[in-house]
Amino acid sequence: MARRKWGKSWRLNGRPEAPPIAAIAKVKNAIRLVAVDGFGRKSGLRIDQTLSDARALFPDLEVFEQDRDGDGALLATIAAWCDRYTPLVALETLKGDIVGGCPGLFLDISGCAHLFGGEDVMADDVVSRLRAGGFMAKVAIADTPGAAWANARYGNKQIIAPQAHKAVLLDLPLVSLRLDTATLDLLRKLGLRTIGCIADLPRAPLAARFGNGLLQRLDQALGREEEAISPRVPVAELSSERIFADPIVSQDDIERTIGQLADNLRQRFDERQVGARRLELKLFRVDGHVVSIQVRSASPVYHADRIIMLFRERIAGFHDDLDAGFGFDLLRLNIMESQVRQSEQADFAGGNGPGEAFASLVDKLGARLGTDRVHRFVAADTHIPERTFGLVAEASAHGADTAQAALWRRQDPADRVNGPAVVTRPVILFQRPEPVEAIAEVPDGPPIRFRWRRTLYRIARSEGPERIACEWWRDGRGGHSRDYFRVEDDHGYRFWIFRQGLFERETANPHWFMHGVFA
Repeated sequence: MARRKWGKSWRLNGRPEAPPIAAIAKVKNAIRLVAVDGFGRKSGLRIDQTLSDARALFPDLEVFEQDRDGDGALLATIAAWCDRYTPLVALETLKGDIVGGCPGLFLDISGCAHLFGGEDVMADDVVSRLRAGGFMAKVAIADTPGAAWANARYGNKQIIAPQAHKAVLLDLPLVSLRLDTATLDLLRKLGLRTIGCIADLPRAPLAARFGNGLLQRLDQALGREEEAISPRVPVAELSSERIFADPIVSQDDIERTIGQLADNLRQRFDERQVGARRLELKLFRVDGHVVSIQVRSASPVYHADRIIMLFRERIAGFHDDLDAGFGFDLLRLNIMESQVRQSEQADFAGGNGPGEAFASLVDKLGARLGTDRVHRFVAADTHIPERTFGLVAEASAHGADTAQAALWRRQDPADRVNGPAVVTRPVILFQRPEPVEAIAEVPDGPPIRFRWRRTLYRIARSEGPERIACEWWRDGRGGHSRDYFRVEDDHGYRFWIFRQGLFERETANPHWFMHGVFA
């Protein structure tokens, strides 16, 4: 609310003269304060106070309804911004009646702090940047998530030295263990108020009296039990980033940086003999906004120019300029999914291997139009003509059905070595056979004339039949066999028609259908 009223930089400019601000919600059948700004807390307001008591202290108190969905969306936006420090960012979820205020963020900075000059420099950078954006943040770095959570809310240390978290936790209140209200009330009645009061007590009586939840939280905070955090997004297989002292704005600079980041990953690609299938580009704007662009490739890519082309086409598909604002000060290229690449020999002229131009075209279309809009045919395990193929997204299905791809390649006349191919299937195959009225000399023979789409055709030549049995496991007992004929009328038009149902064996009245045309 303060950022909305006074702008994002209000903390840097100083708080204007105004009454306190608080968020309210209905709690325990009463309207209570669920969040209070810093000025209100210093003036005597507190969380869980009824609105009537707060109005008695400040008649001009400014309140607004709590928006949990909006708070969650804002926290997710801040979490995306925190990706600039580490890819392992987790959203805290407060389960049940947990005391401890609003949820926060967990950042696993193992192996990342030295990139920013150390833990103290990183912590100060987080706080200062959030303050510039209008947020008040408190940061704590510790060996365990529980110790960091406790010290961020109820302690006064920003960084706890390794193996020193136990000594720091002993003086903190029990509420810092993320316990529910009922457990805390019972502990207070027994005179237990700090973590040090229970840290060395016998465990069996504690478990019998308060349940295993108390011991679990204690062990997690002290490091006796490991507590895993779940990152909000999958961790990239490979990643490369660049930080700019002077933010960049132009698309040419962005593409040049993408090429440099791709070159940085080339050695890793070659070591693993893989290429990228799904890539993500994250652009961190100086005002805290994060732009995430994802692309997919039709085949494993590892050349910088191909990667640049993918993102260039994807940005062009936005039909709008990339909003750089005051510039991007950090760019990160993530490889979210990779695949073993096939070795292809270049031609004698030094050109690309076979299929490279086609893969590049598919990548361009997929990046510009969307990968779900670029399809290709795949073979199906059936002998019913209209079921022998299907359409799948080219980028998402590539490499998953190499056997089917090989099957289609074998149908290419250029791959045959035993002479020219005999065309036995029509050029145009209808998705659904169309009924025709046909007359044959004998019940099992080819038609001599037929009427299709209100036009009468007289047969001059015919070949067949080619019998295709029904798929009883799919069509059931009511399925009938088909006798296909390749026929040519007296004007030279060629058709592919079939009679459904064997005369006197499957049906007494077979039906004729048109399934395709040859020319």
